[in-house]
Amino acid sequence: MTVALKKWGNSLALRIPKDVAKTLCIDDNSTLELKVESGKIVLEPKSNTLLEKLVSQINSDNLHKEIDTGKVGNEEW
Repeated sequence: MTVALKKWGNSLALRIPKDVAKTLCIDDNSTLELKVESGKIVLEPKSNTLLEKLVSQINSDNLHKEIDTGKVGNEEW
């Protein structure tokens, strides 16, 4: 796949096609690791987006109810 770089301020920007972003589970504001290896640009999604991915999968079918553990200590609610 061939993509074009575009000027963005003093930098260059790369557009990631939607199907590639979907395959990698990345979206707007995802964090990527950028490296240069053997004269090539390598982009890898950062693994710290796992929590966001898991939370995005919560729905009414897999959301559990609150659990009442009773009063503990001297809290006043």
